[in-house]
Amino acid sequence: MKKRYLFITCEEAQHICDKAQYNEATNWEKFKLTLRYFWCHITRSYVKRNSKLSESVKNSKLNCLKTIEREQIKTQFTKELSKQERK
Repeated sequence: MKKRYLFITCEEAQHICDKAQYNEATNWEKFKLTLRYFWCHITRSYVKRNSKLSESVKNSKLNCLKTIEREQIKTQFTKELSKQERK
């Protein structure tokens, strides 16, 4: 199969879109993504959904467990599991 130099597939566009969101895409990849974006409605839809998801995650106020809390839960879980196995 002949490798295209300028036009990319939807899968490649999705991969470049993901890279671009994390500032890992080169300018050439961004250019090729832009060409595909104007031409393909599937790529436009993917870029729009991906941007919306990233924005939602960025704006969310998540409270994650601290390492100490995680270890305490893990220890407690292991104790309870060993009690279950003894019965």
